[in-house]
Amino acid sequence: MTIAYPDDAAIARIAAGLLARSLPKQEWTHAAHFAATLHLLRHQSDFDGPRDLPAIIRAYNVAIGGQNTDTAGYHATITLASLRAAQSGLAMHHGLSLHSILDRLLAGPQGRSDWLMAYWSRDRLFSTDARRAWLAPDLAPLVF
Repeated sequence: MTIAYPDDAAIARIAAGLLARSLPKQEWTHAAHFAATLHLLRHQSDFDGPRDLPAIIRAYNVAIGGQNTDTAGYHATITLASLRAAQSGLAMHHGLSLHSILDRLLAGPQGRSDWLMAYWSRDRLFSTDARRAWLAPDLAPLVF
């Protein structure tokens, strides 16, 4: 099994860097997105993913010199679908460490950066509408 991060302390560092907007851009990987989300879901009792994660990611993008536009930066549908995957992983493996949950998540379909293409057509997923707000899948229901 692939090990994205050696322990939960490494995941906590990723989440802290995201929140502080100090995580180096090159460390904001596919695995880091899931790691930070898992950490926030488990350790921030006031964290409401659909409410809070968009603002966190948008602010981080700007802090590292990016933009949030109709073609770049924050993507609502990808973020919310990934949030659902993280929530499902936590629920299925509640008693495990975060790095173990993350490894299981990444060992499955969600470990591929194109995993959403099983649910959304390319045109729909990468549309301006999907970037701006949740857009339901058009190929298959998003079920975990």
